[in-house]
Amino acid sequence: MLVTPAYAQAAGAPGGAFTSFIPLILIFAIMWFFLIRPQQKKMKEHQAMVTALRRGDEVITQGGLIGKVTKVKDDGELEVEIAQGVKVRVVRATITQVVSKTEPANTN
Repeated sequence: MLVTPAYAQAAGAPGGAFTSFIPLILIFAIMWFFLIRPQQKKMKEHQAMVTALRRGDEVITQGGLIGKVTKVKDDGELEVEIAQGVKVRVVRATITQVVSKTEPANTN
């Protein structure tokens, strides 16, 4: 006879299904606190920095260009002067760092 008889597995302890999910829950919790949550915080900080850009700020782009913001457009673009008389259009999201920030003008 080539086929061996199959025997039923012994019944587990009560609550066995829940205890098998505990390691998965712990892995997800660890990933949340060490990977997902810090990344979300970083994205919120970057978004706040990009929305606070104004004319006169000196910025660094993802491509490594350093320049001064000369015009802020509403459609997600900035005009950045990278040299005397050389202006480029840059997407707001590509700004990685603000080197120097201009102070808002007094409204007095």
